[in-house]
Amino acid sequence: MGAAVCLHDGERPRRARAGAVGDHPHWDRDEVHEIFQGWRAVADAYGEPRAFVAEAWAGTPERLARYVRPDELHTAFNFDYLMAPWRAGHLRRVIDESLTALGEVGAPATCVLSNHDVARHVSRYARPQPEGQQRSLSQLDRSADLELGTRRARAAALLTLALPGGAYVYQGEELGLWEVEDLPEDVLQDPTWERSGHTDRGRDGCRVPLPWSGDCPPFGFSPDATTAAPWLPQPAAWKSLTAEVQDRDPASMLNLYRSALSARRSNPALGDGTLTWESAPDSDVLSFRREPGFRWVVNFSDEPVALPAHSRVLLASGTLDGDRLPSDTAAWLAL
Repeated sequence: MGAAVCLHDGERPRRARAGAVGDHPHWDRDEVHEIFQGWRAVADAYGEPRAFVAEAWAGTPERLARYVRPDELHTAFNFDYLMAPWRAGHLRRVIDESLTALGEVGAPATCVLSNHDVARHVSRYARPQPEGQQRSLSQLDRSADLELGTRRARAAALLTLALPGGAYVYQGEELGLWEVEDLPEDVLQDPTWERSGHTDRGRDGCRVPLPWSGDCPPFGFSPDATTAAPWLPQPAAWKSLTAEVQDRDPASMLNLYRSALSARRSNPALGDGTLTWESAPDSDVLSFRREPGFRWVVNFSDEPVALPAHSRVLLASGTLDGDRLPSDTAAWLAL
């Protein structure tokens, strides 16, 4: 039996790309590496499969790479990728820096779009995008266009699953769930809410239980909302996002993830390996190639663009306009 162990090296200080965090007792300590080397020696004494997964908040890709050297942990969540805004240049830079730093120690990249500590990416992408990193909605404009955020989240899914290395899907992102921003104050449970003197609502908005079925809360998560209410209330608007509803809709977020994961498993170009950029670094249309015979493209501009050369469209995050790729839409192409 295999095992995956998630290691949390403390919550990162809230400053962007700070490099090493100095002499703080919690974050990115040099001393932890000797411990992890000992753990790796123990893990290596057991048969495959077994993997250590690091939830290590480090200031730079180079600092993160130290956790996944050959005698330490196997993989580490790429939080620089998670916190990147929906901006072509920023995403390309993060991808390049991560692949370079991790490649130098022989480790795969491990991309993630959301987790239990960060506002859901549908809601982060639903707002005007900042120049720098984003992890909480307090950093962003309060008005949200969830239709836009969902369209971008669908394109981001096809980006993540086309990149070299591994990918983690946070519960609910395969349903396109958004951050629940209007939870009543009397149900908030994150200690951040109390510690901040009721000024920071914390992380409960991304931890609301999943909607499985039915037309009203608790959406099949528990028998009923009276005798077995979930620990946090679900919004009534999630009735259109239940797994039951999406299972029947070929165009749903759930079925987009299913299609992408199936294609990723069957396509020899995806998973491990390298990528070659085909677009200019300052372009609003990103495109890369993976061998054999795979091209990924996404349109960050406000207008549709012509698809690059291809033999057929394998998958698209939204409806194509003939042979044109709409704004905030991604496509997987066979060559």
